[in-house]
Amino acid sequence: MNATGKPPGPGRRPLAAPADEAGRSPEPRGPDDQAVDMGGLATTVGYVMRQAQTRVLEDFSRSLEALGLRPAQFSVLLVIDRNPGLKQSQVSAVLGIQRTNFVAMVDELERLGLALREPVPNDRRSYALVLTDAGRHALAEALRLQALHERRIEEALGASGRETLLRLLGIILSMRSDGAAPHPGAGTAVSSGRPDASR
Repeated sequence: MNATGKPPGPGRRPLAAPADEAGRSPEPRGPDDQAVDMGGLATTVGYVMRQAQTRVLEDFSRSLEALGLRPAQFSVLLVIDRNPGLKQSQVSAVLGIQRTNFVAMVDELERLGLALREPVPNDRRSYALVLTDAGRHALAEALRLQALHERRIEEALGASGRETLLRLLGIILSMRSDGAAPHPGAGTAVSSGRPDASR
């Protein structure tokens, strides 16, 4: 059961592991079903965030399997669609993807017929990225699947829990690299809502 009292969809495990009556998650178990002492890792923000990220990405990856897409490719298609003509370097920078990895990713999107590189006027060294008709169609279907994926997360957290999580993650994202505290009000913009799949 999830936070709404509904069971997860067929063929899917719940995003959240069942907790006990005190709200505690079950102890980790090894291959021989022996309880494993995690040494306090389960109460550290970084470890729990990493495990939660893995669980969410696993669910989203399964959602996109039918389209033959990966979550990173979905992000690239979405940014290109919202910003047609953006340079390769700009897309890779905004998504935090290393340049060499991004070039290979665009090569694959071109091979799949989902995106195209176009020369940038007055800049022979740069290429702008645009989606093909097939790319726009694939993105539309991926956005539909993403909405279902987000709904599963909301069912696990509850609507208010989802918004609270986004707000708190926004505060962490606004932390300075030197470890200084974020400025007051940081993170509030992240809690405004989910991507608009209709645009």
